[in-house]
This record gives sequence, structure tokens and C-alpha cells, in this order.
Amino acid sequence: MRKKTIRPLILEIIAPGTQVYTDEYNIDARLPEWGYGHQTVCHSLGEYARDEDGDGFHEVHVNTMEGFWSLLRSWPRPHRGISQEKLPLYLGFFQFTHNVRQRGQGLLRPMLSALLTRAI
Repeated sequence: MRKKTIRPLILEIIAPGTQVYTDEYNIDARLPEWGYGHQTVCHSLGEYARDEDGDGFHEVHVNTMEGFWSLLRSWPRPHRGISQEKLPLYLGFFQFTHNVRQRGQGLLRPMLSALLTRAI
């Protein structure tokens, strides 16, 4: 992706000053000049998480996001693809169900709550 394509998207979606964790994709190196904190892991060197302060907790990683993308890629398979027109709806629903961490009937209450809150 090119700078002129990605920069407007980043500026629109990510709040200024946000700390962003990425792998070694080259366009991400511009994040500090665009007003973001930036830490990387270098997968090509076998680095997948880094403990910045020696406390045993690996603060710098992209494992959570990579796990999310992995789930997202497999989610539409039973639907045999998704139309481009409906893609934002599918993505929004996937994000919602992922964030509330409920499935089946347990999803009904958070969904109704979100719908009623937005309707007011």
C-alpha cells in the first residue's frame, strides 16, 4: 500500500497520539512523523514479542491483532463468501461479537442493549 493511500485512512481511524504496535511493514515507520507512538516487532528476525522493561511481560507484540485477523478470515467460510456491498456490515457484526465475547443466545442481550442505546 502506498503512503498517499494509507495515510488518510490512518489519520481518520486512529486517534492522534495513539501508541501503535506493528510488524516490520515499511509504511509503518512513518507513524511517528504522523503523530503516533510506534513500536515494532521484527518477524523476519524471529521476534514475535518483546519485553521492554524486563518485568517478564511482553509489552510489544501484534499477537492479539493477528489472532483477530485469523478468526476473521475463517469466519465467512460457511457463508461461501461475502458481497463487497455487505462487507462493512459483516465486519461490524464480527467486531461486535468478538468484543462482547458471547455466542448463541448469550449474544442476544448485548445486541439488544447496543441497538436500544443507539436508537435513543
